[in-house]
Amino acid sequence: MKIAVIHASSQAGKNEFIYETVKKYAKNSEVINLGCFLDDDNKYSYIDISVLIGMLLYSGSVDFVVTGCSSGQGMMLACNNMPGVLCGYAYSPMDAYLFVQINNGNAISLPLGEEYTFSGYDNLESTIAKMFSEPFAQGYPKSEAARKLKDTEKLKNIRKNSQVDMLSLLDTLDEEMIQKILSKKDVVAHICACGKDDIVNWIQSKR
Repeated sequence: MKIAVIHASSQAGKNEFIYETVKKYAKNSEVINLGCFLDDDNKYSYIDISVLIGMLLYSGSVDFVVTGCSSGQGMMLACNNMPGVLCGYAYSPMDAYLFVQINNGNAISLPLGEEYTFSGYDNLESTIAKMFSEPFAQGYPKSEAARKLKDTEKLKNIRKNSQVDMLSLLDTLDEEMIQKILSKKDVVAHICACGKDDIVNWIQSKR
């Protein structure tokens, strides 16, 4: 699995901790750090980042995204407006575990601005550790696994049928926002190197 770490600029100070922790526990995965970083030239809101997450997942250049913002809620809501993105919110280790086991989404949003004393970092590490403690999509509880996973597939199909495709959504964005998301050069470079031709062509047409 290819995992991207990317979050709002407001939490850039926690980037290295999140990235190193995901690498530590997602042992059989390739983990790519896409920021945001303290020395980024531009600052990116959770809305900007959610569009980039949609592009990353649509392009196939990553399989799963670990993200977040101050509360985690805004990023989760914004990501779930992106075609093909099913993003959970994980305040605790059990939240993260249940989301990846039952809902089998492709992004998870963490609350990165709450209670960040020592216990905050400890909880964040425990949450990431529990998320990657087992292969995804095994269902929970085990006695109900088949039914739970069947319901998840129904939900994904309903979402797919109720949304426009990613390229159509991108074409509705105003020019200012398009240029803002394309200014995140590390994300754009990764998509162009690893993504599907149609979104690469869209990016090149906007430069």
